[in-house]
Amino acid sequence: MSDSGLELMTGGHPEEPEPVEQSAGPGRRRAETPPRKPWGRRLVALVVVLAIVFGAWLGYQKVSDMMSGPEDYVGQGTGKVTVQIPSGAGGQQIATILKDAGVVKSAEAFYQLAIKDSRFQAVQAGYFSLHKKMSAESALVALIDKGNRVEGKVTIPEGARVGQIVKLISQNSEIKEKDMLAALDKPETLGLPDVANLNPEGYLFPATYEIPPGTSATDLLRQMVSKTLDVAKSLDIGTRARALGLTGEQVLTVASILEYEANNDEDYAKVARVLYNRIEQGMPLQLDSTVSYVSKREGDVFTTPEERADPSKYNTYQNAGLPPGPIGSPGEKTIEAALNPAEGSWLFFVAVNLETGKTVFSDTLGEHNKAVAQLQEYCKTAPEGVCG
Repeated sequence: MSDSGLELMTGGHPEEPEPVEQSAGPGRRRAETPPRKPWGRRLVALVVVLAIVFGAWLGYQKVSDMMSGPEDYVGQGTGKVTVQIPSGAGGQQIATILKDAGVVKSAEAFYQLAIKDSRFQAVQAGYFSLHKKMSAESALVALIDKGNRVEGKVTIPEGARVGQIVKLISQNSEIKEKDMLAALDKPETLGLPDVANLNPEGYLFPATYEIPPGTSATDLLRQMVSKTLDVAKSLDIGTRARALGLTGEQVLTVASILEYEANNDEDYAKVARVLYNRIEQGMPLQLDSTVSYVSKREGDVFTTPEERADPSKYNTYQNAGLPPGPIGSPGEKTIEAALNPAEGSWLFFVAVNLETGKTVFSDTLGEHNKAVAQLQEYCKTAPEGVCG
């Protein structure tokens, strides 16, 4: 119909519709319905609108995240968890460790704190007892609190003997004395060299050891033996011992004696020379330290006639030459002295002041007896307990 208001479109553009006369009355002719837009345009418009809305939402979320920061717990947390911070770990690695252990809510929360808080530089490697669900701030404070470190630490002094070492470890770690003794009952598992003849005495190197939770007695003893072997290698004990006509085992034995017979660093090499001179001349060493090793005497440097009569091979009053093995754990200084003895013709030595360690070295028995008299005179006025 020509008056329907729908005309053919040419060239893609509709012609202008003729104006329709409108009447003011109720019977006027209705205006024509405007043409509908194609569905394609409506879809494009909808996609544009959705894109704008989604972009606005993402922007809001980003701004919101920037304002609120990464997820984080509040407070000190609850429960207990032990975490290990490896040596050389950085902020991101530590943050991940804490997140995986349930300590912090997000690794990002701790990492962001770590990179801007100078206290993080005080965090050290080790095992720490922390809580779960801690704020990043609380976790950082806990990590720099030495009271939260859970590994034991034990220092084995130079000259310490196996029995003393067992007590020190059991007193300063979670390893029990009975477990130490059980491990020592299986010396073949400790990594001892063949020359030790399955005797760990002298092979548990004196040093400070950190003992993480879960360390077994065997693991720790193996570590101590390994340290001794490392030091032996670094000092080239094997080659240097042969130059002295000794074995590496004998060098460790001499060094262990020096720990007990010399009192000052400068005397170590001189006492070693006395020992070698006496051995060369076929003289018994006559060392109270080897006698007390057998009798387990402690507290002074003297021995009784009964102790010196003991037939043990460690008794150097009764037997010529060195005892069959070390009498304690020598440190690096005494091992070096045993390998590099001083030059001298001394055959005797005696400490004449047990407080300062002053020692007199003599070539003859007469000179030595005079030095012994000095010791006896000193003991008359020495503080109680010094001379036994």
